[in-house]
This record gives sequence, structure tokens and C-alpha cells, in this order.
Amino acid sequence: MEPHPDEFGQQVSHFQEVLKRAGVKQTHQRLEIFREVMQTVEHPDAETVYRGVRQRIPTISLDTVYRTLMLFTDLGLISSLKTSHERMRFDANMHAHHHFVCTECGMIRDFSSPEFDALAIPDAVRAFGSTVQAHVEFRGLCWHCLEKKQHGT
Repeated sequence: MEPHPDEFGQQVSHFQEVLKRAGVKQTHQRLEIFREVMQTVEHPDAETVYRGVRQRIPTISLDTVYRTLMLFTDLGLISSLKTSHERMRFDANMHAHHHFVCTECGMIRDFSSPEFDALAIPDAVRAFGSTVQAHVEFRGLCWHCLEKKQHGT
């Protein structure tokens, strides 16, 4: 789901505050890269973000997009995820959530689950150290890929 306009404005304000606190200059390029990740549920990779931003800023480089995405990840503005042998993907949804990943087409979708959010951290995990965050990831076939497989296409 795309962010509601009010939430979009709040995320941009948060973005500006985080950059200011970190002493990082807010540039037009950085704002456009953030907006590109924030406006989609697709969990885009750096090249997808680059193609989207390039429509608005033709002079932007892939290197700038990649370095900016890494900066945003370091600042906690977005998160990154890597699914099997795919490229790193980015997620602007910083609320507690979980993922469904299609193992055929690579689609990733967020979902919320109070039940999963309330899971107790097992002792076996605590033996490794202190847990800051946990999320559940389901892997399988999305409805589109499942239908294609059933019809042999």
C-alpha cells in the first residue's frame, strides 16, 4: 500500500530531521531518491530507484543513487533486504512489519501481524546476544506465479 498523503508529509519531515541531526545536507537528489523508495510497495533495488529518479533528474548517476541508499540505510531512514541470489532491495516502511517473498518472480510484500510482533524471543536466540528487532519472512509463490505454473505458461 502506498503511503497516505499525511503519512508522506510526516515521512518527509522525519527525513529532513534525521539529515539535519546527522549533519548531512538535504539535496534535491537525496529527496528524490527517498521519495522514489517511499512511494512504492515494490521494495526496489538500486537500479529501479535509479531509473525512476532519472526520469525527473536525467543527470543523476547510478553511483549517486547507490551511495545515497546506503547512507539512508545507515541513518535508519530505510531498511535493506537481500533475498537469496537477488540484488539488495530497499524498504521505506520503517514500522514493524513482515514480508512475503515470491520465490519465482521476486515480488516482496509487507504485511502486519500482531501475533508475530508478540512472539517471544527463544532462549536459543538469546544465547547469541541481545535482539533489537525480529521479523517473519514467508517464502512461496504469489498468486500470479502460482496461476502460471498451474496453467503451464
